[in-house]
Amino acid sequence: MSQQSLLLLLADIILVIHVLFVAFVVLGLFAVYAGYFLNWRWVRHRTFRITHLCAIGYVVVQTWLGAICPLTTWEMALRAEAGAATYSGSFIQHWLHSLLYFTAPEWVFILIYTAFGSLVLASWFVVRPIKRSR
Repeated sequence: MSQQSLLLLLADIILVIHVLFVAFVVLGLFAVYAGYFLNWRWVRHRTFRITHLCAIGYVVVQTWLGAICPLTTWEMALRAEAGAATYSGSFIQHWLHSLLYFTAPEWVFILIYTAFGSLVLASWFVVRPIKRSR
């Protein structure tokens, strides 16, 4: 395997991790509310809820600060090092990139992420996590 192929493979792996992170944040909120109505006990698990709240909290703070996600930075650095400036390469690159990245003014992302973060925070009070038993 050439160095360029290895760099592109690592960039694809980071992209997959990024998509999984986004899926955890988005689908996690839907799972919490669905679990409320379907009596799924796991959606009230304290560790899951804290992890979920921290994940969206990280995204919201990062957006307010105008920072670029480190996963994006790392992925793009690997692609640049490999000499790949676009996502015209692999199937994974093409489809996951179009799923994850879209163009809009920065204020739109700030508004969307803040609103979504507020919904996650509200879910903490609507669907209360189970207190730890000793």
